[in-house]
Amino acid sequence: MLYLWLKALHIIALVCWFAGLFYLPRLFVYHAMSHDNISHERFCVMERKLYRGIMTPSMVLTLALGAGLLSLNPSYYFSQGWLHAKLLLVSALVVYHLICGAQLKRFASGENRHSHVFYRWFNEAPVLALLGIVILVVVRPF
Repeated sequence: MLYLWLKALHIIALVCWFAGLFYLPRLFVYHAMSHDNISHERFCVMERKLYRGIMTPSMVLTLALGAGLLSLNPSYYFSQGWLHAKLLLVSALVVYHLICGAQLKRFASGENRHSHVFYRWFNEAPVLALLGIVILVVVRPF
């Protein structure tokens, strides 16, 4: 029963984290296209609240609950190749999350160096990671 609760909460936290991973770079697209001070300030507030209030707590919960799931049967999980690939993708997502945080600070200080086109492409990375993670967990190809 504990396994099922941890799994359900892990999935809920993951969905919340991914909502932020999909939305924050989209805000960056619009922020990079804005040129007035009012829009700049509004985007800074939205980005900061999303990152600190939703994304980061959701990431921490996702990682903690995932670790809890792994702790229930570590010898089994760590012998599975799909898990190692999944953890690699999760590590890449954590790095992506931190890059988003650094970019948020650049926007806040007026030091953004990228165009809205860059952020449109940047926004696709978590989609690819999600595809890989879901396939690895459900199909378990190796």
